[in-house]
Amino acid sequence: MIKAAAMLAATLVLAGPAARAQTYPSRQITLIIPFTPGGSNDLVGRAIGKKLSEAWGQPVVVENRGGGGTLIGSAAVAKATPDGYTLLLVSPTFTINPATRRTMPFDTARDFTPIAFMGRAPLLVTTSNKLPVQSAGELFALAKSKPGQITYASAGLGSINQISTEVIALAAGVKLAHVPYKGGAPALNDLAGGHVDIYVSSIPQALQLVRGGQIKPLAVTSSRRTALLPDVPTLAECGTPGADAETWWGIVGPAGMPADVVHALNAEINKILISPELVTFLTNEGAEAEPMAPQQFGDMIRREIARWTKVAHEANVSID
Repeated sequence: MIKAAAMLAATLVLAGPAARAQTYPSRQITLIIPFTPGGSNDLVGRAIGKKLSEAWGQPVVVENRGGGGTLIGSAAVAKATPDGYTLLLVSPTFTINPATRRTMPFDTARDFTPIAFMGRAPLLVTTSNKLPVQSAGELFALAKSKPGQITYASAGLGSINQISTEVIALAAGVKLAHVPYKGGAPALNDLAGGHVDIYVSSIPQALQLVRGGQIKPLAVTSSRRTALLPDVPTLAECGTPGADAETWWGIVGPAGMPADVVHALNAEINKILISPELVTFLTNEGAEAEPMAPQQFGDMIRREIARWTKVAHEANVSID
C-alpha cells in the first residue's frame, strides 16, 4: 500500500510539468506595460497580447502602469506569483534603470524570468532646422567648436533618448547639454520650434515631422540603414563607429517561473513574430523581429546592463 502510494506520488511529480504545459494558460493573463498608452511600447505590447489571446483562446488583458521611470509597473510584476499569469513588457529602460539609479525596488537581473525577445529598431538622430548643419559630421564638428553649448532633448532622465545620445557623444568625442522633457511629444515640439538642437528619437515618432520638412534627419543609430528612411546614413557611414543604440522589446515574468510555462510562452511568441501580421506591424515601426531563446534574452539583458552602467559612469548620468 505504502509502495503503491509512493509510486503514484512519483508519477504525479513527473507528470506535473507536462500536465501544466498542456493546461497553460487556463485563465486570463495580465500583461503589464510600464508606460502610458499610445507609445511604441504600448502598441507592441498590445499587438503581442492580441495574438496570444487569439492563439490560446484566453484573454490577455493589457494594463498600463506608467510612472516612476517604469519602476511602478515593473515592481508589481517582480512581486507577482511566478505562475505565468502576470507578465511584463520590457524595453531599454529596463536595463538602463539599474545603470542610472542608485536605489531600485528590485534586482533587474535576479528578480525576473526572461521569456521572449521580440525585436529591435534603430533610433534616428534629428536636428532643428535652425541648426546650421546638414550631416552628422557637420553636427559633431560644430559641437566640438562649442563644447557644452549644443543642446539635446530627451523624454526624461534615464530615458533611451538620453542614454543613446550620450553613447553618440562619447563615440564622437563631443560634450552636449541635456534638456529633459516629460515625454517625447514635447521634446519633438521644441525641436521643431528650434528651442532645442538635437533629439534622438524612435523613427515612427519623428517620421511625420521629417517628411514634412520640420526637422532634419541626419543618421540612424543601427549598423545598417532602415527601409523607412533609406536615404539616411548610419552613424558609422558618417564616420562615427561604435555609437550603435537601438530600442527593443521583450517579455519577462517574475523570478521562479516554471520552465515549461516559460517554454510555452517563448514558443508561442516566437511563432507570432514570424506571422505576416506581426512582420508588417514591426516593419511599420521600423523594427525587425528577432526571436530568441529565454537564455539568450537573459544574456542580452545582462550585457545591456553592463554596457549602460559603463556609459552612465563615463557620461555622469544619474537619476538619484
